[in-house]
Amino acid sequence: MKVKWTKLGMVFFLLLSFVMTGCFLWQYRLPKATPVDIRATEEVKEEKMCPGFPEPVPLKHPIPVLMEALDKVDVLLRTSLDSTKLPAVSAIVIFNDSVLWNGNFGRKNGSDPKSPPINEYTVYRIASLSKIFPTLMLYKLWEDGKVDSLDDPLGKYVKNFTMKNPLGKRWVHDLKPISEGMSSKEAQAHISSVTLRRMASQLSGLPRRLRATTLLWKGNTQAAVDLLQDDVLVADPGTKCHYSNLAFSLLAHVMAEKVAGMDYQRWVSENILQPLGMEDTGFEITPQIEDQMAIGVYSSGRPAPLYDLGWYRPSGQMYSTPADMAKLVMMLLGAYYHQVLQPETLKTMLTPLFRCENSYFAEQTGTPWEVNEQLGYHVIRKDGDLDGYSASISLVPRLKLGLVILMAGTKPEDEDLVAKAYSYLIPAMESAFRNAPRVLIPPPDPAPYIGYFTYSNITFYEIKADTDGVLSLEQFGPQVDTMVPMKYRSLKLSYLQDRVFRVVFEKEYPCQLKVNAASVSLESQDGQLFNFYTFNKKGQSPGFDVPGLNTYKVARITRKPIFSS
Repeated sequence: MKVKWTKLGMVFFLLLSFVMTGCFLWQYRLPKATPVDIRATEEVKEEKMCPGFPEPVPLKHPIPVLMEALDKVDVLLRTSLDSTKLPAVSAIVIFNDSVLWNGNFGRKNGSDPKSPPINEYTVYRIASLSKIFPTLMLYKLWEDGKVDSLDDPLGKYVKNFTMKNPLGKRWVHDLKPISEGMSSKEAQAHISSVTLRRMASQLSGLPRRLRATTLLWKGNTQAAVDLLQDDVLVADPGTKCHYSNLAFSLLAHVMAEKVAGMDYQRWVSENILQPLGMEDTGFEITPQIEDQMAIGVYSSGRPAPLYDLGWYRPSGQMYSTPADMAKLVMMLLGAYYHQVLQPETLKTMLTPLFRCENSYFAEQTGTPWEVNEQLGYHVIRKDGDLDGYSASISLVPRLKLGLVILMAGTKPEDEDLVAKAYSYLIPAMESAFRNAPRVLIPPPDPAPYIGYFTYSNITFYEIKADTDGVLSLEQFGPQVDTMVPMKYRSLKLSYLQDRVFRVVFEKEYPCQLKVNAASVSLESQDGQLFNFYTFNKKGQSPGFDVPGLNTYKVARITRKPIFSS
């Protein structure tokens, strides 16, 4: 095959080659009045490096940069100890399905020099981390079809649930209430709705507690609903982040009694704790459990009593160990051998829902998470404080990274230990992933894919196989040879399934290659899927599509083209 190029044809090729991209969305921009001089040697300026968020891959330890970060976390927590205010701290760092590091500092009884040191099996109260379990219950019941929608109103499950919502009246453009003309029931549902998902994400507008009660209230669910009669929502549901222990306790008891048909604690034990093997996690602080506990203290050093939270137990009663909480983190990361929720359900549960006002203590809220951005990543966390104890569980889902910190005592007021720990861990994990060798998977037989291909005789590609059978694709042609550095012309294709491959960059790369007036996007190519056509009678694939770049009908050609001017 011989292709001749006029000067006009060269310009036409150049524009289409980079704008239509062939299969990689080459983005090319030229000044209208400036002719293309392909003989000139242009300097490539490499700026921002990609990928911005490296993909988690299996790691081979030891990794010096990660070891250094973990040493810094060790020093951070070790130096946070205070013999009076904070006599015991345990922490675990998790990557995917493995523990990267665990540290235990202090003694079970900080006031007794003969008390044994704490370890990963020492029991702590986990306070508001207990709220994770009503949320897991909600998602599990929804996944199993027992709850129709996460956005069902609470009134669907509780008779006579009514609360005033003076902040919920909305207006249309003609300044009439949008509820005008509706029945009272329709208007109430339209104006505001205390939904199940909002209850699990601090967006329900419910007060922090039932009026005239403390967290030690010993009533029941019907009594709680009765107390809410004629009470006022503190915010229009779905419009403001407002912390509510009431919301989680009410959600847990209603779901257990009205949907699951059993006691809440029993449901959690049978459906979460037992399947995950969380043997040292629960609600009842028996003498045996108390013997395993680190003794919680107030800031004065005085031991804190082990209150029973009664009806509010779902919001803060539970105890656990660092080892058990690590299992929970692995499950939430989708990496534990036994899964409570399906991957898609977990993804929904870990998605931030709403951006909070500056007065709230987190940037965003989720179910049941507080979400903050750090170094470009969402840090999904749940913190808890109860007399004598502080606790935190956090995830960086994009890095498959988790951190648990359990404390007997009062957490430091002058420093956020979680954020400080991630300031070490996130850059280290990024570096480890960027420098880790990529796992490239060959197809069962590379032969059907090898050969030359073209997109409308505009862009041209050669697919080869290395000695391991892994495919690589190289774009070629007069302008490519001149404009694109050799190391970026060839891309690896890793086999996924059924004639589908994924583009994999083996090393860090510049997001955009700038060649004077031209701009070539490499970032747009990373991770794209190649879908090869069904093999023909010769046992070859006649072409492929790249749907993510809206590129179709890249066709096989019999031989490599010869270009001439």
